[in-house]
Amino acid sequence: MDATTAVLVFGGVVLLAGSWIQLIFTATAEDFTWGLCSVFLPPLAYFYGLFEWSKAGDAIKMAIVGLVMIGCGLA
Repeated sequence: MDATTAVLVFGGVVLLAGSWIQLIFTATAEDFTWGLCSVFLPPLAYFYGLFEWSKAGDAIKMAIVGLVMIGCGLA
């Protein structure tokens, strides 16, 4: 694994983790139950973000950039 691959994968993982945390805060502000579900079931947080695009669109965009970075790093 060269340095470029490591940077892309690590950056992508950091962006994914950051987007998940941002989605937890957004979901908790909407409803405490959504916040708890987002903590214990991370895919549900992204599902919530797709339906509440006006509130969680930035976190979803950050997750997409993170996935693209991981994909480029592993390709």
